[in-house]
Amino acid sequence: MSQVAILLALASAFGVGLGFVLTQFALRWMPPWQGAAFSVPTSTLLFWCMAPFFVDVTKVDYTAVGVFAFAGIFFPATVTLLNFESNRLVGPNIAGAVSGLTPLFAVMLAILLLGESPRPLQLLAIAAVIAGVMLMYSGRRQIRSHWSIWMLVLPLLAAVIRGCVQPVVKLGLERWPNPIVAVLIGYTVSSAVLIGSALTRDRAYIRRFNPRGALWFGGIGLCHGLAVLSLYAALVYGPLALVSPLAACYPLATLLLSFALLKHEPITPQLATAVILTVGGVVLLITT
Repeated sequence: MSQVAILLALASAFGVGLGFVLTQFALRWMPPWQGAAFSVPTSTLLFWCMAPFFVDVTKVDYTAVGVFAFAGIFFPATVTLLNFESNRLVGPNIAGAVSGLTPLFAVMLAILLLGESPRPLQLLAIAAVIAGVMLMYSGRRQIRSHWSIWMLVLPLLAAVIRGCVQPVVKLGLERWPNPIVAVLIGYTVSSAVLIGSALTRDRAYIRRFNPRGALWFGGIGLCHGLAVLSLYAALVYGPLALVSPLAACYPLATLLLSFALLKHEPITPQLATAVILTVGGVVLLITT
């Protein structure tokens, strides 16, 4: 089963990475806070269309439903809003580097809630993945000059929430092992949060949306939604200490896809080191 979990976690990383690359095109037509109000509901609509074929309501577990709904308040909705705001305040480099800490929080909580106990080599692999991801972001572009240490609270909070949601969702999946139910409920709640946030910020946003931007962000929503579905399915088949670091390798997928599609990613010694660390950590993780 761990091989299935590995493939699903890597598929999740690829989906998130592809979504980030497509975002560079989508932002030409629509601001990110508005795009989020289209991307997440697009995934939600897809999951509702899938539900009649993959959800058996006779096996409903209301505790699991409550867990998935609780997770949906924070992910992807709150994390998306925090990411946008942290990018605005401290720039993508610092926000991206701090996001690399997500597996650390996920594994720590998995030890407490799920009783998982990673082996020493697995811990070393997780550390290598985290270091590689953080190094990929460090110094890649000019960092904003005017920011203070307290601004790190937002990207750090996003990493904590993202990391904590994974073991919480795994608890729900242990009661009702259906990842489509998990994403359906979580994304439905998140859609309500994001649409409410967009309406609060700009009540006329629906009337003024750009059709091209909506299509781009809808495609991004499908990429990210299927990536989360793959992540939750991986949690059904494998331990979180294996799944979370592999799924967190999405910056590597973003890097490779950017190089292939956008042709503007320079290969520096620092970037090469980051790739070696990340790939080495992944190899060590899946072979131990």
